[in-house]
Amino acid sequence: MLRRSISGPRSMPEPLPRNLLLGPLVAALLTVLGGPPARAEEGGGGTLILRHGGSAPVEAPRLAADAAIAVSGPTARATITQAFRNTTTEWVEGTYLFPLPEDAAVDAMRLVVGDRVIVADIRERQAARRDYEAARDEGKAAALIEQQRPNLFTNAVANIGPGETVIVQIQYQQTVRRSGDTYSLRLPTVAAPRYNPAPPALLPAADRPGEPDPVPDRNAIFGPVLDPSRHAPVNPLTLAIDLKAGFPLGSVASATHAITVEAPSEDERRIALRDGATAADRDFELTWTPAPGAAPALGLFRERKAGTQTVLAVVTPPAAALPAAPAPRDVIFVIDNSGSMGGTSIRQAKASLLVGLDRLRPGDRFNVVRFDDTMETVFPDVVAADADHLAQAKRFVAGLEARGGTEMLAPLRAALEDAHPEETGRVRQVVFLTDGAIGDEARIFQAVAEERGRTRLFMVGIGSAPNGHLMRHAAELGRGTFTQIASVAEVADRMRDLLVKLESPVVTDLAATFSEEAEVTPAQLPDLYRGEPVTIAARMRPAEGRPTLGTLTLTGRIGDTPWRTVLDLDRAQEGAGIGKVWARARIGEAETARITGRMTPEASDAAILRLALDHGLTTRLTSLVAIDATPRRPRGARLARADLPLNLPAGWDFEALFGQDVPHDPDPILHRRAELIPAAARGIALPQTATDHEVRLMLGAVLLALALLLRIGGRRVAR
Repeated sequence: MLRRSISGPRSMPEPLPRNLLLGPLVAALLTVLGGPPARAEEGGGGTLILRHGGSAPVEAPRLAADAAIAVSGPTARATITQAFRNTTTEWVEGTYLFPLPEDAAVDAMRLVVGDRVIVADIRERQAARRDYEAARDEGKAAALIEQQRPNLFTNAVANIGPGETVIVQIQYQQTVRRSGDTYSLRLPTVAAPRYNPAPPALLPAADRPGEPDPVPDRNAIFGPVLDPSRHAPVNPLTLAIDLKAGFPLGSVASATHAITVEAPSEDERRIALRDGATAADRDFELTWTPAPGAAPALGLFRERKAGTQTVLAVVTPPAAALPAAPAPRDVIFVIDNSGSMGGTSIRQAKASLLVGLDRLRPGDRFNVVRFDDTMETVFPDVVAADADHLAQAKRFVAGLEARGGTEMLAPLRAALEDAHPEETGRVRQVVFLTDGAIGDEARIFQAVAEERGRTRLFMVGIGSAPNGHLMRHAAELGRGTFTQIASVAEVADRMRDLLVKLESPVVTDLAATFSEEAEVTPAQLPDLYRGEPVTIAARMRPAEGRPTLGTLTLTGRIGDTPWRTVLDLDRAQEGAGIGKVWARARIGEAETARITGRMTPEASDAAILRLALDHGLTTRLTSLVAIDATPRRPRGARLARADLPLNLPAGWDFEALFGQDVPHDPDPILHRRAELIPAAARGIALPQTATDHEVRLMLGAVLLALALLLRIGGRRVAR
């Protein structure tokens, strides 16, 4: 993190209409938040009491959120409104850990206190934190948005008055995903607990001495987690999507939530949650397809702004050009059976792996690796996909249970290790099934970039809230694809689609050439699989008197056959937010270059700061901060700090994750009203396995007390 202060032009967000902030939406949120706290009962909501450090217990603010997303062709603009209600008689600072899509370009934030609207600006991260803390200590209303990961953010809101509701509104831009003729949009709603490898200070000195902490910010990426067996879900979410696809629509559906769909026109849909407010405990996914015969032949868009033009091209190679004879494959299946996979997730993963085994063809070879905080392979090396080997692998998979930590690095390296690099006639693929609930993503990216060789890595996200940043970026570095399976009902269809891609030859040696000067992302194009498009963004500055953007030429090979297509960029349709999408992608590339050593940390940080400040984006090095000018909290009044609790992702097993013998706070108010399990308070901040360390500690304390009593009694007898 840079300590120097960097100044530069700040990109201020366009103001929103005041009625968007203070109208029916806020009223609806207040309705969701309203009403007296529920009585604390087993399985009920209760009043959530939290501790922070050694301070006295404080009731957590209530939170309700609304997501309003406008989809326009290839991009989406989202407005997330969070309402924090303080039901106590104290002044409170609330901190909330929340997820966003991994490609979200967060560029605007507004704080609403009463009838006052305070617009945030983007600042270098340390400066924003200092300004926020100074305003908090002075009693001013303030809010701070910080990125902890590209898909994980914290929102701190200071000086929420007794009985008061404060509104924080965040905006971001993202791209729409496409695979074949299916378009999709995903909104994460819960920050899943993440496993963090132990810091070196807690390891034996002989184990890699001097190695840095693999997760130096481990305390920043965890919040308290509610046990769903004892408490009703919190943090209700409402959702509305205005979908303008740009072509006549066919099906519009969600596999994760019940929705209502209105059709104002043939190319527009309005989507809402059927049940109104829903628990924030799983990702929301929306998919849509074009009407028969209405699929767009070309996805080419541009945005003009401040003398530059940004172009977004989405191109899918023709499936008819693919040869029929696929090459034999070596497929290594890796399955995560750690504690976070407990519940329905392990069943999804096992079912997915069995589907994958059934799709192997004669001539293919395979192996299976399982891992938690240990790892095990079924065979010493890849073996023929014959009936005996497949039966042995299926028995192994059937016996797997979720337990232990998520030590992902060793099994990843084992799967990437190529024992037969000379066999160039075979395709080598790794299918990695996990929820990705780890905090040391950087080590995973570095390993993939350094050790992938000729292997292609396919990530399969399991469960209701997988770590999309890890999964998608690891797949990009591994020149594979990312598939998400949110429920058991999706296993057959999603795995079939993935395995068809794996079985289909890829477009290799892909290259993009612009006829005019352009700053292009991605710098290195991936391999392409059947139905999988390539998305390229470029910023261009047309010369004076020569406004043409020229052409984009894509070349590659399909098997042994050359493939080439030329796009006239001047035919691009007008699009919104493409410049921010380009900047966000360039920032991601700079982060990857730093992690993999292709850029020095200083050069990477300088590039990220320049892009973030120019485009007003929240990054690892920049934050959005909003500060009211007038102090509100009376001088001398205490400010209580509360970390808002999170739901456990739907389908996760609380006991498999945290262990059965979870510690109870001795405070009787805490015990009666609510039981929160903060991960950071459990030694190392990571999901725990079922151990008996608490029992042993208590037993040790009892034995120590008995020893002291016996010693005192012995001295009295001696006298």
